[in-house]
Amino acid sequence: MYAIAEINGQQFKVEEGKKLFVHHIQNAEGGQTVEFDRILLVDNNGAITVGAPTVEGAKVVCEVVSPLVKGEKVLVFKKKRRKGYQKLNGHRQQFSEIVVKQVIA
Repeated sequence: MYAIAEINGQQFKVEEGKKLFVHHIQNAEGGQTVEFDRILLVDNNGAITVGAPTVEGAKVVCEVVSPLVKGEKVLVFKKKRRKGYQKLNGHRQQFSEIVVKQVIA
């Protein structure tokens, strides 16, 4: 059984026991249980239910493993040719690590 869930504006394929790195969840602590109810599709052993826009009564129960994980560094390089202008900028995106405990259809 799996589902397609929208978590913080992104769509993820979730299955029980799967580890996900999602955009940082505000006010989340390690070990806390979080529920997401924007489920777009549910596949229950071949019986597919597609929501319009969401599936009624479906939700995903997750546990927060680590509330703040920094991703890989992304470098942004800007240059204007023949003008002597170049600028290097970078940032590390903040994620939360969660584990899917249960998919309820």
